[in-house]
Amino acid sequence: MPFSPAGPSERRVLVVDDDTELCQLLSEYLATEGYTVEAVHTGQRGIERALEGDHAIVVLDVMLPDLKGFEVLRRIRAESPRPILMLTARGDEQDRILGLEMGADDYLAKPFNPRELSARIEAILRRSRSDPALDRRAGDRLEVGDVTVDKGARVARCGDVQVDLTTVEFDLLDLLLRGAGRVIPREELVQTVLRREFSPFDRSIDTHVSNLRRKLGPAADGGERIKGVRGIGYQYALDERVRQRGR
Repeated sequence: MPFSPAGPSERRVLVVDDDTELCQLLSEYLATEGYTVEAVHTGQRGIERALEGDHAIVVLDVMLPDLKGFEVLRRIRAESPRPILMLTARGDEQDRILGLEMGADDYLAKPFNPRELSARIEAILRRSRSDPALDRRAGDRLEVGDVTVDKGARVARCGDVQVDLTTVEFDLLDLLLRGAGRVIPREELVQTVLRREFSPFDRSIDTHVSNLRRKLGPAADGGERIKGVRGIGYQYALDERVRQRGR
């Protein structure tokens, strides 16, 4: 179940980075945006604080002096769905893809503008918050074939098995199911699910789709559940035997 920040903790940010000057800069800037920042400078300490603290989000650098950021991400993800934004070296596409595949909610390449980091944090936290009133208006439960999502409980099932999804993956699946049979443009997916402006060079949504495909597995007929349409977007496949309910 996705982490839902509540109370004072929803403005607390944990930064895990060995660059003390950058941490100080981020602490000062994010304070002007209403956030409280705690900074730690090793991967091991980052794991400890992420799991024992009440932070709303973790900002995690890939390069740390003791543990690689991906190992820190893996250990946190094994025990907590707390949102994580990865900081990667500019131009290192493999690091970004790997981070998303391992469960990071988003990434930002260094060097970056603190305003961009603040915007990314806010977008992630908006996705992480649960508003029961909005969930009821949207319809709590949606079933397409053997896949069911319950927005109120933030639970997804494939057949009788609960599927462990990140916040992004859950919202992506919900959007695709609600538009089942329709091709949803990548721009709409990025703006609705990632809550940021679309860039044709940003392949984050493709990685999230790939993760979702892997977790759901193939359709009953062995085909792909989520089909890519080159140059346009993605479609949750719907054949004539499938009845959609819960809308």
